[in-house]
Amino acid sequence: MPVTILVVEDEPAIQSLIEINLRRSGYAVALAADAQSAQAIINETLPALVLLDWMLPGVSGIEFARRLRRDARTKSLPIIMLTARGEERDKVDALEGGADDYVTKPFSARELMARIKALLRRNAPQSTDDLIKIGELLLDPVSHRVSANDETVNLGPTEFRLLHFLMAHPERVHSRAQLLDRIWGDGVFVEERTVDVHIRRLRAALEASKCDDMIQTVRGTGYRFSALSQ
Repeated sequence: MPVTILVVEDEPAIQSLIEINLRRSGYAVALAADAQSAQAIINETLPALVLLDWMLPGVSGIEFARRLRRDARTKSLPIIMLTARGEERDKVDALEGGADDYVTKPFSARELMARIKALLRRNAPQSTDDLIKIGELLLDPVSHRVSANDETVNLGPTEFRLLHFLMAHPERVHSRAQLLDRIWGDGVFVEERTVDVHIRRLRAALEASKCDDMIQTVRGTGYRFSALSQ
């Protein structure tokens, strides 16, 4: 499933250029020309990252960034601010307003793609195509293959996404609600116990390679991925 980037830009030529380069890089793209439209998209489905123009009609990009940071659902959403304003004070204002990074127009598509990938790697490592190897377990997001001790592990699509997310955040404990939001999407309403069913399937698939104990239950909290024995 491709990662979705929300582009909030009111200049059609720039919006189109960014969209083309994002799609070429393998991302899904959502487009908005103002903060109101962007908020409607976010209310429907949370994107992996927002490219946000400062000078938007109506609510400015920096004010919209502040709103996102005040909302518990979007306070950690990665934001890259796009603007022609390149003074140091402007950069400080953008970063203090909630942006994680700042790109000055005109910019090269190559630099923008590099900054997107770097920010996703820091904030949402499961959104990148990087190989992940922990112990004897190897996951390749590009080929959607998992192997353990050089033997292929066959996983369903949900179990693959679940393992990818857990391996991308080793040693961190995630509640069932957090896993539902990250794996199924925050706009999907399913029972929290659904997570338990897929955890059991994932462990069963990993059992033959003796990697099933890497998926650990934290009583009263949720689950974590760890190469360390409990």
